[in-house]
Amino acid sequence: MTTMIDMAIAQIAGELRLAEEQVEATVGLLDGGATVPFIARYRKESTGSLDEVAISGIRDRLAQLRELSERRQAILASLEKQGLLSEELRKAVLSAETMTILEDTYLPYRPRRRTRAAIAKERGLEPLASRLWGKEDFDVNRVAAEYVNPEAGVESAKEALSGARDIIAEWISEDAIARREIRALFWSQGTIAARVPSGKDTEAAKYRDYFDWQEPIANAPSHRILAMLRGEKESLLSVRVAPPADTATAILERLFARGETEAAEQVRQAIRERYKALLESAMETEVRKAVRIRAEDTAIRVFADNLRELLLAPALGQKNTLALDPGFRTGCKLVCLDRQGHLLHHDTVYPLLGERDAAEAAGKIRLLCDEYDVEAVAVGNGTGGRETEAFLRALELDPKIAVVMVNESGASVYSASEAARTEFPDHDITAGSWTRWPNWSR
Repeated sequence: MTTMIDMAIAQIAGELRLAEEQVEATVGLLDGGATVPFIARYRKESTGSLDEVAISGIRDRLAQLRELSERRQAILASLEKQGLLSEELRKAVLSAETMTILEDTYLPYRPRRRTRAAIAKERGLEPLASRLWGKEDFDVNRVAAEYVNPEAGVESAKEALSGARDIIAEWISEDAIARREIRALFWSQGTIAARVPSGKDTEAAKYRDYFDWQEPIANAPSHRILAMLRGEKESLLSVRVAPPADTATAILERLFARGETEAAEQVRQAIRERYKALLESAMETEVRKAVRIRAEDTAIRVFADNLRELLLAPALGQKNTLALDPGFRTGCKLVCLDRQGHLLHHDTVYPLLGERDAAEAAGKIRLLCDEYDVEAVAVGNGTGGRETEAFLRALELDPKIAVVMVNESGASVYSASEAARTEFPDHDITAGSWTRWPNWSR
């Protein structure tokens, strides 16, 4: 029987153009607690030599598919409990490829509070709404009069039509196509606007720049978005995110209210009356969340860039450096850097595997120290660190060359990062980390 994980492996392999065996092995290692740097460095034989980019891609896509699967199963259980799970609906839920599509599919069936539309349905007005929804040519007032029922709270044809419009407005607000169109409008023409609440001018003085502010969502910088949202959280600003209402209602009328019949006019009236309260409100909540996340990500990236410059300042000053990542079976990874931190050479030596390998490693290190005028040697404090340090000190290098053991925490994480790939696109994970690690470790 095909399981969710089997389907996920097949899907990820297809999307990333990898062999299913590679994806399956990587998923097994990740589920076993292995990190991306560890797999990329030490499990090449299991993954078919996948690099950190492919492994990260598998990890991230697997997390998305698992989340989607869990939500899909919860929705199916909810629909079954309500007695609404038809075969067609089951297929729609199972075929939803993104969380947004899945939630839009479920929305019309989600248990909800008692809305105006729900009250109208309780009063028996859903058949009238369906008749209006068809937009056929008939006397709507005459037909609506048939639904007058004082015992149910419908006192007149006018009230019957109003209730039917509430039902129609809810149908529109839950329609997947309508939501997709209005969502796109939010991103293309939406604005974020801030106002100061009445009477709070003095209290909100630090947000004076946003007392009467409006700009497009698409290009609003992160610092202004976060400032406005912070002011709103402190109850010192009122913030709205919305597209032009006229454009939005025009889109909905084009989708649902074509024609010149009285019924079509009732649908148009339902759109105008309830668009802001229903569809605009729902989309604003969704888009505000996405805008906030985007702004926070940008702010974090700026902070990270500034912190990077601070942390990567050479602790030893500008020195030609030879750095060694200790290891037994896999050897010691080695790089030579110039005074500006540029990579000059990378290699692997095996000083801890036997006398012959140790002699070869000693000769290579001496040559590199002479060739690149090495002024300092950094040795990681991981497995084999003490043995490697002792080996280097026994070489009796030039007394001017400092041999220092340093904390290698962070080296593996950096080596598998986007920053390392950008900085050293032509080198694999074993070389990338060691070009930066000696500088931040002391």
